[in-house]
Amino acid sequence: MTVPEKGAEPTGVDLARVALRAAREQARAQGAAAQQKKQARRGGLRSGARADGRDPLPLASAITRLMTERGWEKPAAVGGVMGRWPQIVGPDLANHCVPERYDEDARVLTVRCDSTPWATQVRLLAPQLVARLNKDIGPGTVTFLKVMGPAGPTRRYGPLRAPGSKGPGDTYG
Repeated sequence: MTVPEKGAEPTGVDLARVALRAAREQARAQGAAAQQKKQARRGGLRSGARADGRDPLPLASAITRLMTERGWEKPAAVGGVMGRWPQIVGPDLANHCVPERYDEDARVLTVRCDSTPWATQVRLLAPQLVARLNKDIGPGTVTFLKVMGPAGPTRRYGPLRAPGSKGPGDTYG
């Protein structure tokens, strides 16, 4: 068997080998395309005897997998805090304040209290509550506890209000 020189054109047997290799690769590619078309006609890929990624999962495993893939672990943990608020802070405090929202970017939990004295008390307890929440959820999840006092009643005007009106002050003038 002779090895062709680097600058020379392949001849004879070498040319046949190159042609055979190209024909095999083309046949392999056509076979794979035909196999994919056949599977598509049958209804897609089918699971075999061994477990793989296409097998059905229990609901809890599927939800856990989805949360991990999307990066929803921390928001879900904070949502759990919203549901377990009385167990985390105690029944007395839970009767007078409730968590309203969580800002994931700033890592701030907003809490609304039903009276000003309770809002003051929660502001004083904020460092301990943040430490307890981070112990329960995970370190660094909540960095600040924003305490809101009671909200005043919403001001509603009568049903016959002129569009663009700013209230009774713009009637005259």
